[in-house]
Amino acid sequence: GAAGNRADGMCAVCDFSGYEKDSLTQKGWHEAELLADKMEKTDVTAFYVSPLGRAQDTASVTLKRLGRSAKTYHWLREFHAPIYDKKTKKLCGPWALMPSFFTKEDDLYDVKKWADTEFMKQGRVKQEYRKVSQGLDKILKAHGYERKDKYYKAVNANKDTIVFFCHFGVECVMLSHLLNISPVCLWQGFCAAPTSVTTLYTEEREKGIAVWRCSSFGDISHLYAGNEEPAFAARFCEIYDDMSQRH
Repeated sequence: GAAGNRADGMCAVCDFSGYEKDSLTQKGWHEAELLADKMEKTDVTAFYVSPLGRAQDTASVTLKRLGRSAKTYHWLREFHAPIYDKKTKKLCGPWALMPSFFTKEDDLYDVKKWADTEFMKQGRVKQEYRKVSQGLDKILKAHGYERKDKYYKAVNANKDTIVFFCHFGVECVMLSHLLNISPVCLWQGFCAAPTSVTTLYTEEREKGIAVWRCSSFGDISHLYAGNEEPAFAARFCEIYDDMSQRH
């Protein structure tokens, strides 16, 4: 994570998933070690982690390396608001939308309207989004930044860096809340590879008024530094006819 002038830096790390066992694959453990190489060079004030095993495992490597501990919060688990898809007749995450659907629903792109669309109303999306936002704001308040409408009051401006070990879906919800963007735009338009790092910092250009800016999303430079090929896991097929890639 990196902090700007009079800023509170925030770094979100996406885990490498072995979803069936909720733990890391062999490659995941290796990536977690490379991530720790990166994180041990960062002056971190506090660590927060999802309760899910794959995030706990990813965090454990860095925490052990630094001799640190982390606080676990349930709301940092992967964003859990399943919706019944009438087309597939299965439950799906609110981010698992096909382009032919979400590109025609203008309200999904609207930060004020997305959660009240007919599709999103099928699940507890709005309630879960509020739970994540409130949990995040409580932590930020403890670090000196209090939510006020669309910005934060710099009650105790500082250069603390805090780190979250979490998951792509909930990461996008947090970014949505901090940057005042519909999470659908983030869920559908961004990709965070396993063990990638997203960094934000605050800017206090006006006394007492802090806003967030994203300086990097899904950074995997630590993998390249370790000559490790990034996993394809977070992506979908680049070409429809390529059945070797996730559809």
